[in-house]
Formats: sequence, structure tokens, C-alpha cells
Amino acid sequence: MEILYQDNRILVAIKPAGILSTDEPGGMPELLRRQLGDDHACVRTVHRLDAAVSGVMVFARSAMAASLLSQQIREHTFQKEYLAVVCGLPPRQGTLTDLLARDPQRRRTLVVTQPGKGVQQAQLSYQVLGTCEGLSLVRIQLHTGRTHQIRVQFSSRGYPLAGDAKYGDGSQDCPIALWSHRLAFCHPQTGERLSFSAPPPRIFPWNLFAI
Repeated sequence: MEILYQDNRILVAIKPAGILSTDEPGGMPELLRRQLGDDHACVRTVHRLDAAVSGVMVFARSAMAASLLSQQIREHTFQKEYLAVVCGLPPRQGTLTDLLARDPQRRRTLVVTQPGKGVQQAQLSYQVLGTCEGLSLVRIQLHTGRTHQIRVQFSSRGYPLAGDAKYGDGSQDCPIALWSHRLAFCHPQTGERLSFSAPPPRIFPWNLFAI
């Protein structure tokens, strides 16, 4: 497990694909405690990535740190930037706003047209950074954090993420091309504004682009 930064209040690490973000057997907090050599260490999840998605995550190392980081998320001062490779050539930049509903039986998120029980607004902004072989590299700023938000918002417009078997057409034989690239937030103890980033792995389709 690659740890980018740690102190007595926060820990920033790269979540591998296939690992749960949450504190359950085999999840990131458990694995990080094991790596720290302390099965009783406080390691709390304050934001999530889909199990299939990799990239930068921050974890709280105290209850107070968890509370303050969660407050920043609610107040939209906690910035989350993603990189994705989508199929097709979307407009060079834009803001996507949708109403999303969750289908628990199929474990899928759906774009709907009317408000209703469990329906939540989702919004993100994006910029196309490059195109190659019918694929586009996009940088995404999340304004809300809904389940599968990025995947379903692009797929519903005809631009599924490469490697996304759930919302795509399966035409790209690769891991899902979604990466948590950068986090920016205020340190819960010092108040200092911090930023952490890491590039995606140099495998297909990321290796088609200069990142």
C-alpha cells in the first residue's frame, strides 16, 4: 500500500482497485492498520471510492479529524479531482447536472427526469485534456458525491468510461479508467491548506496520453 503522507491526524494513501474504501474486513482502514503495525489504530474513512476505482484517498486518524474533514466535504471546501478516459469525443468542457436514483436490486445508479424518493441531484465539471484512438482523457471536478456518479453521468450521454463493464459496452478490455487524481483540503489540526496528487498507472488506456 503506497502511503503518500501521514501524521497523527491524517493519512493519505493510494487505494488499489478491488479494495473497499470502508472499514470492513479487507477494506482500506483494516489494511492500513496492518501496514502501520497497529490493529487498534484509529483509521477512519471520510470519503469513498468505488471498489473498482483506484487513486488518492485521505483517512482520518482521530474522531475529531474525521468530523472536521466531513464538515469540509459537506461545505464543499474539500476538493476532489479525477481523471477518466471515456469512449468517444465529448465537448471540450462542460458541467453535467442530473437527477440520480439508485436501483438497489441491480446495484446500479440511474439518471431520472423527475424528483422522487431517494432521488439526488448530481453535478460535475469536466475538461477534455486530450484525444487518441477514439478515446478522450478528461479531468473532472466533483461538486457532489453520488454513488457511481461519474460513470453514469458520462455513460448516459454516450461517453462510457473505458473498461466500465457495468455502465459501458465492454468494448475496452482494461480496468475501469477512473482515477482519483488530486485531493485538496484544510488540515484538521493546523488549518493549513494541503494538496495531494498522484498519476494513474502507465497501462492502457492511460499510456495513450501524456499525464
